[in-house]
Amino acid sequence: MPAPLTPLALDFMQRALLGGSLVAVLCGVVGTWVVIRGMAFLGEALAHGTLPGVALATVLGLPVLAGAAVSAVAMSIGVGVLRRHGRLSYDTSIGMLFVGMLALGVMVISHSGSFATDATAILFGDILAITAADLLLLTGAAALGAVVATLGHRSLVAAAFDARVAHVLGLRPALANSVLVGLVTLAVVASYRAVGSLLVVGLLLAPAVAARHWTHRIPTTMALAATVGAAAVAGGLALSWHAGTAAGASIAATAVAAAAISWLLRTALSRTRTRRADAEREHRAAHDPLPGHRAPPQPTPS
Repeated sequence: MPAPLTPLALDFMQRALLGGSLVAVLCGVVGTWVVIRGMAFLGEALAHGTLPGVALATVLGLPVLAGAAVSAVAMSIGVGVLRRHGRLSYDTSIGMLFVGMLALGVMVISHSGSFATDATAILFGDILAITAADLLLLTGAAALGAVVATLGHRSLVAAAFDARVAHVLGLRPALANSVLVGLVTLAVVASYRAVGSLLVVGLLLAPAVAARHWTHRIPTTMALAATVGAAAVAGGLALSWHAGTAAGASIAATAVAAAAISWLLRTALSRTRTRRADAEREHRAAHDPLPGHRAPPQPTPS
C-alpha cells in the first residue's frame, strides 16, 4: 500500500505554508507597533474597511487586491479627514467609517448573485489557493514592510513614547503616525488573500502579544512575533488538514491559542520566581541576625 499522504507532500500546501509564513513576517513587524501603540481597533477597522473594494472588484471581475488597497487607503484617509476637520476623537472617527464601510461592502456583496461564496472568500480568505504570483506579491510586501519599519524606527519609537520630544528633535511624529497607518494598511491588504478580512487581525495581534510576554526590545519582539506567527501558520494548516476545518480560521485560532499559552507560561514562571524569592528571604531571615542586632565584638588575639 502507498505511504500515507502527508500535507507537505502537496504543492498547494507548500505554497500555503510559505505564503502564510511571509504573512507572519509582515504581521510580526507591523503587529508589534500595533500592540505598542494600542491600535488594535484601527487594524480591525482597516481589515473590514477593505470589504467594499474587495466586493466591488469581485463583482466586476477586477483584481481583488487592487480593490482592497483602494478601499483601505480610502478608509485611512477618511479617518484622518474626520479627525482633523470633524472634531471627532480618533476612535469615534474609526468607528463611524468602520460601520459605514462594512455596511457598504455587505450591500455590494448582497447585490451580486453569489452572496454566500463571495462573502466566505472575502471574510475568511483561501490560503490553500495561494499561487506563485501571490507568493511574489507577499515577498515584496514583507520586504517593503521590513524596510519601512527599519528606516522609520527612530521616528516611530519617539512618536510612540513622547510625541512632543519627537517634534522637538525634528522627527515629525505626524509623519510617523501616517507611516504606521500605511504599514497597517499594507499588512491588511497583503494578508487578505491568506486569511481574509475577518481573521487578519488575529495574525496581526496575537503573535505580537505572545512575543511581548518574553521581551520588551522592539526588534526582538518583531523577530519573535514573526516566529510565533509562522509556527501558528504551520500548526493551523496541520489542524485544518487533520480535523477538516477551515484553514484561515484554524491559523487565526492557533495564533490566539499561542498568545494564551504564552501568557499562562509567563504567569506561571513569574509566580515560581516570586515563590523562590520569598523562600530565599525567609531562609535568610531565619539564619541571619535580627534587624538592628549587632553581633558581639570578637576578642582580638594578643
